[in-house]
Amino acid sequence: MNIKGIVFDSEFTFKTSRSGGAGGQNVNKVSTKVELDFDVVNSALLSEEQKAIVLTKLANKISKEGILQVISQTERNQLGNKEIVIKKFYELLHNCFVVQKKRRATKPSRSAKEKRLTSKKRDSDIKKLRKKDW
Repeated sequence: MNIKGIVFDSEFTFKTSRSGGAGGQNVNKVSTKVELDFDVVNSALLSEEQKAIVLTKLANKISKEGILQVISQTERNQLGNKEIVIKKFYELLHNCFVVQKKRRATKPSRSAKEKRLTSKKRDSDIKKLRKKDW
């Protein structure tokens, strides 16, 4: 699955609202919080297979209608939050399509087993020496 080079900007919908946090009086009058909506189900840029992967891996961020929502309100201006939201979106999508390496089961080597047993023996001998026989 490769999504490199695909620009999704044409399918973004942005909403702005007033956010809490730092900003003083500015917070009460300026809409700096930015919410990016991306319709995964009706996207023309994603294949059906890619849509299925996104819907399963990002299920907690997708609404019942199939809209992926990404929100940012960390910056004190709208443009900064918009840039952060777009960056977050591309990171989320990139992480969806990263294929995990399959884990291969391994066994400890003979020398590793022997080292473990000798150290256990040594420790038990040290503890035996601490005991006093009355």
